[in-house]
Amino acid sequence: MANLRQTPLTCSGHTRPVVDLAFSEITPFGYFLISACKDGKPMIRQGDTGDWIGTFEGHKGAVWGATLNSDATRAATGAADFSAKLWHAEKGVELHTFPHKHIVKSVAFNKDGTLLLTGSNEKLLRIFDLGKPEAEPKSFAGHTSNIKGALFSFDGKQVFSASDDKTVRVWDADTCEEKNKLTFESAPTSLTLTSKGDIMIITFGQNIAFYKVDTLEEIKKFTAEAPINSASLHPCEKFFVAGGEDFKMYKFDYETGKEIESFKGHFGPVHCVRFSPDGELYASGSEDGTLRLWQTTIGKTYGLWKCIIPDDSDILNSNVEVKNNVEVKVES
Repeated sequence: MANLRQTPLTCSGHTRPVVDLAFSEITPFGYFLISACKDGKPMIRQGDTGDWIGTFEGHKGAVWGATLNSDATRAATGAADFSAKLWHAEKGVELHTFPHKHIVKSVAFNKDGTLLLTGSNEKLLRIFDLGKPEAEPKSFAGHTSNIKGALFSFDGKQVFSASDDKTVRVWDADTCEEKNKLTFESAPTSLTLTSKGDIMIITFGQNIAFYKVDTLEEIKKFTAEAPINSASLHPCEKFFVAGGEDFKMYKFDYETGKEIESFKGHFGPVHCVRFSPDGELYASGSEDGTLRLWQTTIGKTYGLWKCIIPDDSDILNSNVEVKNNVEVKVES
């Protein structure tokens, strides 16, 4: 199936650039996808189909960060209205607003969903106890410029943050003390962890770099053809995808860095890329205001992709036009 054409699913609904997205883990009801957009209206969708479920109404400015807890019962968003919000994801109801003094660029839950981490243009990180939402949060100071992204380690003992000050820093989540730091020649554009939580992926300039979480030792670094805004490693750790300023989606071999395939489906720079928790697809959000879902294995029946590989008799006896030896039906 090497010559099959990628047919992405386009998820419309947003009216401005999509700047962040996140998947839940797999729940008894499947998995879910949340998107942050400059239109101020984060959306939740069924993860494997992109079907719209609901919109979270309440922010009064561009939403820069959005995330779901593991079972998709809670959502969190950060926005240009100087706030982060906690939502009941199933009902779409706002549960609490956490005021800040500047734009909130990043939000993240810890593994069990009891804490909320925020990063903002105040150059500060905060941890809120969701069991005591009115309590004063823990605060981390040390960055010298806007914070672009922040995450908990899987065990919740550490916090990782990326900033326009060209650093990624590691913090003790309990004491708020800085433990380690990476410095780059340009500001990091994204910071993510792999599905196992043991590898950190950092994009900066045209580079995609992979580091060991426990030591910050560099594992690999690859250079792409264009500036890269986001990257995600498949759960099998055999390949990774990336998107950037040239409107393209790329898939690379993780061992060698060789480009496996590339697709130009968006009509603007790609701001965010993530693999689904089962690894069957990856999602991208773009300046063009859309989310797109892409098949990891092109030609496989999954979600709304209904793929039929016809034999010779099917081709001879049908009026269906077959391209690249495959008929791909994408249900609407």
